Amino acid sequence: MGTVFSFDVRGGEPGAVHEALAEAVAGLHRADAVFSTYREDSEVSRLARGELTVAQCAPEVAEVLDLAAEAERLSEGWFSTRYRGSLDPTGIVKGWAAERAARLLAGVAGVRGVSVNGGGDVQLLGTPEPQRPWRVGVADPLRPGGLAAVISTAGVAELSVATSGTAERGAHIVDPRTGRSAVSDLVAVTVVGPRLTWVDCWATAAFAMGSRAGLAWLESLPDVEGLLITAGDEVRCTGGLAARLG
Repeated sequence: MGTVFSFDVRGGEPGAVHEALAEAVAGLHRADAVFSTYREDSEVSRLARGELTVAQCAPEVAEVLDLAAEAERLSEGWFSTRYRGSLDPTGIVKGWAAERAARLLAGVAGVRGVSVNGGGDVQLLGTPEPQRPWRVGVADPLRPGGLAAVISTAGVAELSVATSGTAERGAHIVDPRTGRSAVSDLVAVTVVGPRLTWVDCWATAAFAMGSRAGLAWLESLPDVEGLLITAGDEVRCTGGLAARLG
């Protein structure tokens, strides 16, 4: 998927954890092989060219496309799997694949906490230690090496953190209405919520909307909080974000 994944698994019998890790990594490689738009032989590439139908693809393809359609509906079209007229579900695949890997690992007997980080987007389940939550630093896009916030899982069993912006990859987010790079006053949007599948989509959609519309939309979503940083170094947050800082 063009990025690095890391795993932190606490508890569980070592042999069972290693076996689950191997399965999780294999699942990520499979997701890349099935969904990559950079591979001409991937099922998604063949689907886009009309060589396959959704029914002829792996079951995961229909699952992801259904999730993407729901994300498009909930974002009123600001999240889309269409890029310049071609099918491109990569905006949802990384979050979905990382969340799936985390839940697989969390199902191992005795595991009390799991963190899966896919290119800076993180799915957290359980706790690393009794009475100690997971904590995730959010990079400051305007101050390399600095932190804009620290997110804590205190009081919740699952949490995910995803960021979209221009600091790492430049202007790569596309306005689905125009097919061109999104014109936004933002440099980064970090979204916090239970499932990485969704917050990864919401961060992308909110960035494309811009700070005012993006903040209002994130406020309307249940169990979701956001941190938005503008090019003018303004920080805007949803009302409930403070409860997740730590």
